[in-house]
Amino acid sequence: MSLTRVNSSAATLTKNRTEDSIVPTSGMCVTCVDGCIGMCEIGKSAYRGHEVIYPQPFGVITTAGEKAYPVDYSHFNILGTAVGAEGIEADSDKAIFPNVNLEVRFGHDNGLKFKLPIMIPGIGSTDVAKNNWDGLAIGTALAGTGLTIGENVVGMDPEAVIKKGRVVDTSDLKRRVNLFKDNQRDGWGATIVQSNIEDTRLGVQEYAIETLGVECVELKWGQGAKNIGGEVKIKDLKKAQLLYERGYVVIPNPTDPHVVESFKAGAFKEFERHSRVGMVTEEGFATRVEELRKAGAKYIFLKTGAYRPSDLARAVKFSSKYKIDLLTVDGAGGGTGMSPWRMMNEWGIPPVELHSLLYQYTKVLADKGEYTAPIVPAGGFTFEDQMYKGFAMGAPFTKLIGMARAPLAATMVGKTIGKSIENHQIPVYVERFGQSMDEIFVTAFDLRKELGNAEFEKLPAGAIGLYTYYERLAQGLRQLLAGNRKFGLEYITRNDICSLTPEAAQVSGIQYVMDIDKEEAANILKG
Repeated sequence: MSLTRVNSSAATLTKNRTEDSIVPTSGMCVTCVDGCIGMCEIGKSAYRGHEVIYPQPFGVITTAGEKAYPVDYSHFNILGTAVGAEGIEADSDKAIFPNVNLEVRFGHDNGLKFKLPIMIPGIGSTDVAKNNWDGLAIGTALAGTGLTIGENVVGMDPEAVIKKGRVVDTSDLKRRVNLFKDNQRDGWGATIVQSNIEDTRLGVQEYAIETLGVECVELKWGQGAKNIGGEVKIKDLKKAQLLYERGYVVIPNPTDPHVVESFKAGAFKEFERHSRVGMVTEEGFATRVEELRKAGAKYIFLKTGAYRPSDLARAVKFSSKYKIDLLTVDGAGGGTGMSPWRMMNEWGIPPVELHSLLYQYTKVLADKGEYTAPIVPAGGFTFEDQMYKGFAMGAPFTKLIGMARAPLAATMVGKTIGKSIENHQIPVYVERFGQSMDEIFVTAFDLRKELGNAEFEKLPAGAIGLYTYYERLAQGLRQLLAGNRKFGLEYITRNDICSLTPEAAQVSGIQYVMDIDKEEAANILKG
């Protein structure tokens, strides 16, 4: 099995000349010819250098690693039973899948409530996030789920007002928060403001709490796509200089006269803006949590990435010790707007392994009677079957499933369809469903009835796309739960899935398929 494509990818807009004949170890063409223009990653690096480190084209894509790991969630199957029901009366007229309850409540006071068990982890300052925020925020609010405003949103905002190194007013963050709050229904769902090193220095979370009325904030240690700080590309010289003045790492230095001359001459077309890496200590963590509570934060979350197991143990222990309300753990290869492509494929602990360790570490504390934070596994989840497996892998500690790239894709498709309707240029693939929003989006009729015509007409098509995608996930998840006779998420156990290979069983602690129910089956046969 080939685990990595090492010298060509759609992500870096590269390909091999001899696509059917490639050296497995190096990824090079078997015959590298003098005179080739350099279509592969080596060749493109010969003339664009460090630019080829990153997925392209930046700003209109999300990216996730394409490495095939030895164990993934497809190596587990969901079990079912023909006996009984949990969470509802064992009555065939009552135990039907529409009656499965997918609502979730969590937080130290159980005050956060989600209609569906979905959280969009940090989507921050990239163009692809900013350009689709209307759909993301409003769609999340309609669905009653969670959306995290990621790192660097304030620092990247040219209209942000910063005095003495602290933010006092914003345009982008204010807009993002209010888009959700203005469309939130009956207190369902939440929007969360995340922070990294630069955000903390700017006082972003304090501003969000005190000025924008945000209740939930999140400390960020990292993500599954990379082990360095957030990055974006900047095409505007003045903006690059503004970000440099605000303390960001901007490469090359946009205030250097030689660099300015080179940029204006067209030698390169984009600056890189990088965030710093955090330096986690227990003392610093405890201090920051206390600062946020004093500032008025009602709920404090932590998000960490695919770091080594000892760092995961720190995240679990610190979350326990300092009573963190939610812990998100993002496995390697996770989607992003821009991360070094090789890093995204070759760095970090993969999702199944990381989530298995997360369960083990959380159980150690739970068995000792210590508080454990509700957990959110993330890293490549897209559909209801994967969601069910994620819940089972971390049961009973998992409260939500983290997904970013898939909801963003649904939002972008909804937006694109909306534009095609406006322009009377509906693609044939979509046109077969109809010509209008009400005909094409299967949830439109119910949304129009619930919201009223005037409010429905204001909805961005991206929001309807996200809401409709979530509606599909909800029905699919209810069907899987009902098939296992579980009528609420709290009834899912690790025994609800089985490993299809001995290796998957060894990694996860989930029983191998041929070992499931051995004793019970033997007793049934004896009787």
